[in-house]
Amino acid sequence: MNDIYTVTLIYIMLELFETQWQKADTMMGMLRNMYARYRSNMLLFLLLHPTFYFTIYLAMATHYKAEILVVLFVKTFDIATKIIMMTQIFEKKEISEALAQMLHAPLHKVMPYIGLFLYTPLIFMGLV
Repeated sequence: MNDIYTVTLIYIMLELFETQWQKADTMMGMLRNMYARYRSNMLLFLLLHPTFYFTIYLAMATHYKAEILVVLFVKTFDIATKIIMMTQIFEKKEISEALAQMLHAPLHKVMPYIGLFLYTPLIFMGLV
């Protein structure tokens, strides 16, 4: 990686893109935004996670450094969890009362950006 700052900035921009299309006042709102894309076209839903594909590229380019692999693992788990939750909630209509209450609770304005704050330092450390 020639310019780690440029690559990190690209990652930040991609993460901000993902945050913007998923953003909502509650987790349920975020899941609704994602499910609308998922329902219309699953491939589009997957393509709207560019940081996942960029992280795969970074893993290969850095010869599978541990920090990058951690991000890749968490992103994979995140996408799979979103799909499972959307299927349970919107298609099977199976949701516990406790989960429903959590999903409808208001989110702090910083919450959608948690991934940006957690993944970016790992990406940077993996590039150094």
